Amino acid sequence: MALRNAVMAALLEGEASGYDLAKGFDASVANFWMATPQQLYRELERMEAEGLISARVVEQERRPNKRLFALTGAGLAAVHDYTAEPPARPTAIRDELLVKVQCVDAGDREAVRSAIAERMEWSVAKMSRYERLQQRLLDGRTEEEFFATAERIGPYLTLLRGMAFEQDNLRWGEFALKRLAERASVTSGPAPRPAGGL
Repeated sequence: MALRNAVMAALLEGEASGYDLAKGFDASVANFWMATPQQLYRELERMEAEGLISARVVEQERRPNKRLFALTGAGLAAVHDYTAEPPARPTAIRDELLVKVQCVDAGDREAVRSAIAERMEWSVAKMSRYERLQQRLLDGRTEEEFFATAERIGPYLTLLRGMAFEQDNLRWGEFALKRLAERASVTSGPAPRPAGGL
């Protein structure tokens, strides 16, 4: 998936500055797409040059002027065309933590356990942000009321997927730490080196 598709998805919420988009990516789109602010600004320039978005300058007192971006008719057509395309194959997981866990029996067990615990802290922080976003989207409604009355439900559905991902990270982390602790109590001392190792 190209970054521009995630940018167009974010701009469906309405006009936004590059700064707003970067914050929005961190709060919502980040549950399925990551991008640095520099990548976002470069993509906005390309999209404007291609006529997918337009920009207007808002003058501000005591602060630099800002540019607000919005989807053009061509951008909305591109969103329609993009959603009509069959999705690519699901992305394969490429997670360095899992490589470290794979090596834990011959590696530094404590460092791997710390890395899992750190990942869990990250998931807890993300869940906290996602829960705040969920409350903001629901705005006092039940989920059923939201789905029946909301103008757009896509952001909420992707939020739920992001929440499920972090909840699964936490469940797996708890399970892995428990098993590693049990293993450590049985096999204290340094991890054995594989046969033929240096």
